[in-house]
Amino acid sequence: MMNETPTWRRTGQAFLYLLPMLVIVIVFNFYPIIKSLAMAFYENYDIFTDQAESYGVGNFQTLFKDPEFYLALKNTFIYVMVVTPISIVLSLSLAVLINGIKRLQSFFQSVYFLPFVTSTVAISIVWRWLYHSNYGLVNYFLGFVGIHGIQWLTDPRWSMLAAIIMAIWKSLGFNILLFLVGINNINPTYYRAAQIDGASRWQSFTNITLPLLGPTLLLVGVNSVINNFKVFDEIFALFNGQPGPSNSMVTMVYYLYQKFYTEYDYGVASAAGIVLFGIVLLFTLVQLWINRRFVHYK
Repeated sequence: MMNETPTWRRTGQAFLYLLPMLVIVIVFNFYPIIKSLAMAFYENYDIFTDQAESYGVGNFQTLFKDPEFYLALKNTFIYVMVVTPISIVLSLSLAVLINGIKRLQSFFQSVYFLPFVTSTVAISIVWRWLYHSNYGLVNYFLGFVGIHGIQWLTDPRWSMLAAIIMAIWKSLGFNILLFLVGINNINPTYYRAAQIDGASRWQSFTNITLPLLGPTLLLVGVNSVINNFKVFDEIFALFNGQPGPSNSMVTMVYYLYQKFYTEYDYGVASAAGIVLFGIVLLFTLVQLWINRRFVHYK
């Protein structure tokens, strides 16, 4: 059956089978993307009549003149550049450690994976309690080393760190699971050969595990960058519906949300979405180039 010559009839049947899913993808994925792209160039747009008086780049000019947009861009880049590498390094380290504990491996996998499948709102509520300046556990334990009364959620100096810590903790489970799958797919013969040659564990890790985990590292890296650029739920829930104290944690998606749902400035919101899409696409292409340049598949 698999080797039969394709015909127009069989091709038509295949498209009929795919048609329901194609309709869903086109209606809920492709159409919104195209509509957002068009709305970015609408000027004086009326959402009730779906009419625009003219078309142009005025929304982009307004966007690039807005200081809050640059603040959102700055916060997003800081968030991505800190959360992504730390979460990858921690996830890989924990995956290697868990992989060496055969008896309790399933238990630790479940423990670390629970935050990923738990509601972001529920997690944020717990972390808001942990960060409480008076009776939060974080300040309680910091008190043992002489650090007292950090205003994690009300002081702009600490709001970014608070969001970063929670984000790293939440992302560990999924990344650990991916790394464990990658590690278990490595042929044990390589490690036995390295052991015979007298290689240490660190040498086996740097010369066998890391190179052969190249595809997994790419997957985790791309997934982490995309998710971290789209951060919104964590900020909204952690700071009780606000973008941090004194607007200190406004991110690109939060900025887009404010423009679209609060200020009803649909054109600027769409323009911000296109800029965000372009940034994420650029980072993804750079990661793909690095992977092709330095990772060799065997």
